Amino acid sequence: MDDEIKTTAEAIEADVMPRLYEVHSNPDAANAKDQPVPKGITGKPASQKSPAQWAYERLALYIKNFEQQLDNEHEVAMGFAGGDAGVLRIEGMGYFDPDVITFYGSDPTGARTQLIQHVTQLNVLLRALPKAVEQEAPNRIGFRLAQALDEGTEQG
Repeated sequence: MDDEIKTTAEAIEADVMPRLYEVHSNPDAANAKDQPVPKGITGKPASQKSPAQWAYERLALYIKNFEQQLDNEHEVAMGFAGGDAGVLRIEGMGYFDPDVITFYGSDPTGARTQLIQHVTQLNVLLRALPKAVEQEAPNRIGFRLAQALDEGTEQG
């Protein structure tokens, strides 16, 4: 039991700060908890965010952490749980309050693809796919998502 006495300010700050915990078999593995948390995530308490916004913000951090582990020949994509829907190269992500998350992208054949999912059904498998041949540099959507959160460009 934590017997530490907290001030009101500390209690409010603890409510605002997201809690994240991970353990990996390799102690040197990249860990999402070691990444700085963008200002957009800590701007208001989780209790004041919709389930969609809260899921979007956390996914953005996981995607960015995943991308940091990729070489320049690979990009982030997501596989679908269940069914034969395949994978989607993540090119955009958003949410629609209070409870819908959407992913924009393309499948391995280049066809435009969009997944719209209720937060209660959210399962995301991040995968590394070879980057598109015509591209000079890999697409890094996670870094753009985290930057938008850090700059507070998302209005809520």
